[in-house]
Amino acid sequence: MKNIQYLFVGIIFGLALTKGEAISWYRIQEMFRFESFHMFGIFMTAIPTGALGLFLIRNWNLKTMEGTAIDVPVKKYHHGVIIGSLIFGFGWALTGACPGPLYAQIGSGSLVTIITLLSAIAGTWTYGRFQSYLPD
Repeated sequence: MKNIQYLFVGIIFGLALTKGEAISWYRIQEMFRFESFHMFGIFMTAIPTGALGLFLIRNWNLKTMEGTAIDVPVKKYHHGVIIGSLIFGFGWALTGACPGPLYAQIGSGSLVTIITLLSAIAGTWTYGRFQSYLPD
């Protein structure tokens, strides 16, 4: 019962993704083919919103609902980010889904997305299993 607010935030997020058509396979394909501005417009709204949120967290020393400080780690550049981004982008273009909207897609009745979800879980498990063998 303590975490019920997170359920409500997730429901609102899923509704926003659905109503904004961000979970539409066709919208995602239009984006990758440069046929529509719709998804780019969503990203051009999301990126400044996230940047503003991080700015406020860092400069106003905002705390979590439990009152603990929010620690935003500084990450150093690593060339593996480029390789991982390419793999992520190819998967996104092929499946029409990134991890955020997967659950909203399944909830909206696109049951074939379950295959994408299971593949994402398998990929995450594989990375976790072999991470110690990968170069730094």
